[in-house]
Amino acid sequence: METWWMVVGIVTCTKLLLFPSYKSTDFDVHRNWLAITHSLPISKWYYEETSEWTLDYPPLFAWLEYLLSQIAQFFDPDMLKVENINYRSDATVLFQRLSVVLTDFIFIYAVKEFCTKCIKLQRKDENKQDIFTSPYLILTLLLICNAGLMIVDHIHFQYNGFLFGILLLSITRLYESRNIEGALWFAALLNFKHIYLYVAPAYFVYLLRCYCFKSDGVAAKFSWRTFSFTRIIMLGFVVISVFCLSFGPFIVMDQIPQVLSRLFPFKRGLCHAYWAPNFYALYNVVDKAATLFCKKYNLLNISDTGSAMMTGGLVQEFQHTVLPSISPLVTLILTGLSILPAVLHLWIYPKGPKSFLRCLVLCGFGSYMFAWHVHEKAILIITIPFSLLVLAKKRYAQLFLILSTVAHYSLFPLIFTKAETVIKICMVLLYTVYSFYSLGNIYRIPWTLTQLPLCSTLETLYLLGIVPLEIYNSIIHPVLGLDQRLPFIPLMLTSVYCAIGIMYCWIKFYILTFQEKMPKSHRE
Repeated sequence: METWWMVVGIVTCTKLLLFPSYKSTDFDVHRNWLAITHSLPISKWYYEETSEWTLDYPPLFAWLEYLLSQIAQFFDPDMLKVENINYRSDATVLFQRLSVVLTDFIFIYAVKEFCTKCIKLQRKDENKQDIFTSPYLILTLLLICNAGLMIVDHIHFQYNGFLFGILLLSITRLYESRNIEGALWFAALLNFKHIYLYVAPAYFVYLLRCYCFKSDGVAAKFSWRTFSFTRIIMLGFVVISVFCLSFGPFIVMDQIPQVLSRLFPFKRGLCHAYWAPNFYALYNVVDKAATLFCKKYNLLNISDTGSAMMTGGLVQEFQHTVLPSISPLVTLILTGLSILPAVLHLWIYPKGPKSFLRCLVLCGFGSYMFAWHVHEKAILIITIPFSLLVLAKKRYAQLFLILSTVAHYSLFPLIFTKAETVIKICMVLLYTVYSFYSLGNIYRIPWTLTQLPLCSTLETLYLLGIVPLEIYNSIIHPVLGLDQRLPFIPLMLTSVYCAIGIMYCWIKFYILTFQEKMPKSHRE
């Protein structure tokens, strides 16, 4: 326990040291939301547009901002004025950075809950003091020290740690068969940030199959006779109550259409500014290459290319030139098809909470790969839950190492300032080396000259390929003077390279999931 608290203390101090670092526009977004919720009546929260950073999170997060604003007024009242656009006083920075660090303790608490209650401790864990061999401490560090969370929350600026804390509490309660509590926490999470709708199908199917249909959680046979109306009524009451509490005031004020228009802004375009490394990053590059090929051989007129090309990394709507353009409806269909096998497998083979967790990860993968306007930061919805599986099987640990390395590197374009370059590289490097070394110890697979622990030679070469890619992006590209003429090239290369690795992990994890069958004792 002493080691555990020491880890928490070191990580917290590291977060405090990052206070002066680069802050993205998300810092201004949340500062503006503090001002909106503090200065305006609730009826104007989702209409206010003095700043371009309008309120576009669900109501529970708006209420969180309101509560934070009650404390913020003692730091600097001027930060709570709506007209003070892009206001960044020292007191404002201190308060907002501190608010992220303090709310992170919900995540830390959730990690402790999961590691204490959901991990089968081994003999080597009796002492639980060695961070390189104790499964309990290894998983704790992989979660609390997650390099992606450190970059996104404590440099770039967001509140993902707090939100993932709620998600982990929900998952922990399902592991404990406290299903109503698990549903309660997840319903609350959806009302804090609706991006978690990505993994809602896993919750819906698991709770319906393993709670509303009475079973021991690993029942192979399906029977309508086991369906419990009492349980589904209880479950529905809890979930609907949370949504009514959150959206109730806006229902009364007849503002639901306005709120929903803020939550689901489909006019933002297919891809985010930095091209999240998903299927569409590859699709865009293929379209661009096909366009250049057609132009070179006069197979396409310049006028056919349209006016909104993918240049400068801007968030905008555009039409593909050679390949068919992607509409929101198409992304919805593709996303549904990508997660359908996972939820069907969960329904047919409900092999306890671990099967739910695998389905949740696959839902995160499918949504990240195919959903509309995916942010690169959404990769955390895959990597954080995936961390919970690393002690279950060697193959899961192998995929986690590949995925986490690629996912964390894919976040580099978010932090583009030179002062933070060394910081982000050191963070990711330390986390990656620790992950490989500690999981290598767990599964007794050492380092070799040609292979990283748990990885094949080809996988090792792919991961090591990140090094020359980063050297080109950070050194060679600017030295050649291309950062002015072709500023988007490093972003494109990073997205495409990482998309290959993430897609590989998605396909391989799907294969591993479908290899999971029911125990023989449950087959008939």
